[in-house]
Amino acid sequence: MGWWLAYVALGLFSGFSAGALGIGGGLVLVPSLTIIFAAQAAFPATEVLHLALGTSMAVILFTSLSSLLAHHRHGAVSWPIVCQITPGILLGTMLGTLLAASVPAQPLAIFFSAFVSLVAVQMVFNLKPKASRELPGRAGVVIVGIGIGAVSALVSIGGGSLTVPFLTWCNVRVHDAIGTSAAIGFPIAIGGSLGYLFNGWEHPGLPAGSVGFIYLPAFLWLVPSSMLMAPFGAKLAHSLPVATLKRLFAGLLVVLAARMLWRLFA
Repeated sequence: MGWWLAYVALGLFSGFSAGALGIGGGLVLVPSLTIIFAAQAAFPATEVLHLALGTSMAVILFTSLSSLLAHHRHGAVSWPIVCQITPGILLGTMLGTLLAASVPAQPLAIFFSAFVSLVAVQMVFNLKPKASRELPGRAGVVIVGIGIGAVSALVSIGGGSLTVPFLTWCNVRVHDAIGTSAAIGFPIAIGGSLGYLFNGWEHPGLPAGSVGFIYLPAFLWLVPSSMLMAPFGAKLAHSLPVATLKRLFAGLLVVLAARMLWRLFA
């Protein structure tokens, strides 16, 4: 029970970063939870990353719903795009969680760290694709959804770092791309959470309190604390030097990912 303070602090920080910088909590939650879980004797070393991925995805289920509703109230969600891409998203997330459950922790951690490094580079240099084409047809959107869903499930994110660039590239207005990406994050979280729950169901050696690869004691502290802090981060975003904060946050992400790798390979 003494670890609840760490979960609350992590929830507050991930909620703040999501609100102030628009950065999905999974990039913070996964390496941090891996480090916290690895420090507890009840967690098998081979499963700490899988539990971190599953728990993070379950938390995103609630934060993405809150974000979806906020963007919908501002009329910034393109529901036709959401409806077209959701079947691919759900299929991709189920495939991604199946792959994650079958891959050992170390190569999975390397993939996660490589993805985090790419996101950090994008944040530091503010890289954005130029609008140069239109959305593909229905089949093309579904295929893209499969890819976004699979990668999002493998690294346990809401998909914004993939969906927003894709929609912007396809001439969707930036505000609509962000709002639509927030809405797409909800089916990503549904598919990912169910995938980590079922693929970890009755998995041997998991600590008490686990439902599949979702660790409930951490989940129950993370959800309210992250949702409590996100609105404050969003308010402060207008008065804080966001460009500088993004660079600092990018450095923190790389440090967390490196620390996670060291914990898993030590």
